[in-house]
Amino acid sequence: MATEDKNRATAAAILPLVGGAANVSSVVHCMTRLRLGLHDRSLVDDEALKALPAVMGVVEDDTYQIVLGPGTVARVTPEFEKLVEEGRAAAPEPASSVESAAATGTATTAAAELAAQGAAIKAARKAKNATPFKLFLRKIANIFVPLIPALIGCGIIAGLNGLLKNLGWLTSVTPALGAMASGFMALIAVFVGYNTAKEFGGTPILGGAVAAIIVFPGVADIEAFGQKLSPGQGGVLGALGAAVLAVYVEKWCRRWVPEALDVLVTPTLTVLISGLVTIFGLMYVAGEVSTAIGDFANWLLSNGGAGAGLVLGGFFLPLVMLGLHQALIPIHTTLIEQQGYTVLLPILAMAGAGQVGAALAVYLRLPRNESIRRTIKSALPAGLLGVGEPLIYGVSLPLGRPFITACVGGAFGGAFVGFFNQLGSAVGSTAIGPSGWALFPLLDGNHGLGTTIAIYAGGLLVGYLAGFVATYFFGFSKDLLAEFNVSQEPTASTVAATGTPTAPVTDPAPEPARA
Repeated sequence: MATEDKNRATAAAILPLVGGAANVSSVVHCMTRLRLGLHDRSLVDDEALKALPAVMGVVEDDTYQIVLGPGTVARVTPEFEKLVEEGRAAAPEPASSVESAAATGTATTAAAELAAQGAAIKAARKAKNATPFKLFLRKIANIFVPLIPALIGCGIIAGLNGLLKNLGWLTSVTPALGAMASGFMALIAVFVGYNTAKEFGGTPILGGAVAAIIVFPGVADIEAFGQKLSPGQGGVLGALGAAVLAVYVEKWCRRWVPEALDVLVTPTLTVLISGLVTIFGLMYVAGEVSTAIGDFANWLLSNGGAGAGLVLGGFFLPLVMLGLHQALIPIHTTLIEQQGYTVLLPILAMAGAGQVGAALAVYLRLPRNESIRRTIKSALPAGLLGVGEPLIYGVSLPLGRPFITACVGGAFGGAFVGFFNQLGSAVGSTAIGPSGWALFPLLDGNHGLGTTIAIYAGGLLVGYLAGFVATYFFGFSKDLLAEFNVSQEPTASTVAATGTPTAPVTDPAPEPARA
């Protein structure tokens, strides 16, 4: 089957299982998930969705999220949007005559009751996840996640450029590659400002305009708090604060400025007031905070070393499942902006290595469970590349204890990388998003690419081994082995993320388990 036909077939299989085109209010996607706004949550067939070969899992949050994996989701989403539009266009007009209304009165009432029940269920689920802190983190994620593809692309080009420079090859091309790699990072504050204003309900271009002040070279001629400002001072944190301020100023203007003057006065006051506060306050404050974040990260790994890596690598997956990992995104971005790479991501990536090792142990410990073994064989390549959902939600998490022992593997891998940081060999990533083997093209450090790659590869091996050993010897109780080390017939409720039957799978919680 052609790739386009396969993607359309996947979209066509998903649409009726989420209630059809009429039930879809919005369609977006992130790195791995198709995120749908739904009118009536009760119309969704969760089990049938999980049974689709392309679906790795589902997540209930403020949107209904279908995990499809990187690459796949970007191709399926446009096809899904087309089908939704086609379905809406083909939908019959609602009957308007008195006779039709009378004839369908009972059915309409019943449908309305069902819709009300569905809305109540959706509201209850949404309220459960709508704590102020989680809503704030969700906004932060919505600001930075759209930037990840550019960070990845530019990061890989930066790595290639560094390699060519070290080898002395293509000297006439490396300056051009350097420009490509650095151009986005030089202006990332503008994109952050744009997305921030959009997310907080303001005019996006005004948020971008205010944030652009931070990277404008002319600020070098301005003095604040007795010090000369420097272009880029405050970075993404300053851009974030400046854009949020711009949103509040704009909203205030919309309330008080007469409509006849709004088009002239509101944008002017928004940029003027927010710009002055940014130049003579936010840039300095955000610069100090950004510097403190960088200094703390370096101090933590220089002094904490293996201990810090142990904690970060071991607790990253629980953070992901609570949705708290989103708080790390601006920290990663700040470190990349300051140092050219984030030293935290390679350590956090060890969590995925622990999952791979744990999965291999489960494979050997359950020789009679063909369904789980098939899931592991099909999901293992994705796990090695840093896509953890199939292994987590199809293997370790449903089994319980193997999820904990997988975290132990991540802790040991993180300790290994952290130990070398303490010795002075920093291992970093020039972008966020990828993990596992997929992170190799993005690696950077302070002791040459060969040393950096060797340390990261060593961390992965330690994570694999520790996750395997911990799971093989401590991941199964006698009762757990007796329950799962048997041949299981496939059922609709035991289909894994890849479409092969497995042990019962629980619904995944907040965000993909990726560093």
